[in-house]
Amino acid sequence: MCRNEAEAQKDAADRRAIVEALDQQLERGDKALIGNSAYRRYLRRAGAAGEPGPAFEIDPGKLADEARYDGVFVPRTNARITPLQAVPRYRDLMRVERLFRAAKAPMRTRPIHHSSDAAIRGHVFCSFLGLVLRHELEERCRKAGFRPEWGDVLRGLDRLQEATLTQDGRSMTLRTPATGVVGPLFKAARIALPSNARDDAGAA
Repeated sequence: MCRNEAEAQKDAADRRAIVEALDQQLERGDKALIGNSAYRRYLRRAGAAGEPGPAFEIDPGKLADEARYDGVFVPRTNARITPLQAVPRYRDLMRVERLFRAAKAPMRTRPIHHSSDAAIRGHVFCSFLGLVLRHELEERCRKAGFRPEWGDVLRGLDRLQEATLTQDGRSMTLRTPATGVVGPLFKAARIALPSNARDDAGAA
């Protein structure tokens, strides 16, 4: 049996948020709450059926019982390793799972419907490459003292675009302005942005 202090704090914070929302819901009426499994486990009957007043109330005993298990987990394995060897490997597994959740949601690498093993391998490779690049970018930002929100990064990069205009045999490439976090982001990554307007005459 193990206890993760960070997970214990997260479990306690999640429960406080649920209880606060539950308390507000009880003030508006409690009968519909019993159908919500997240709320139901913290409720008890307030009195005998048919009596006036609220039908349910928050059960402090259930809150206390659940708090005993905050951050507690029991890893199981069929590998021939000692418990002290199993716990770090389990933590590595949780880290990998967090990375895959980051790849699927903030990095938007899904949904993709695969039709072959090669497509699956390609998807995994691209997801892993994206995670490596994100980690490198975050490290460079951290060293530069710049901590942007990932959502702002995605929106800023999505707005950064180029367009090439051609007229009478002459081409010019125009770039959108580097607004928001984009300018500091490229500076932290030590990547020079091309100029806003470039004359492509004579380009190879």
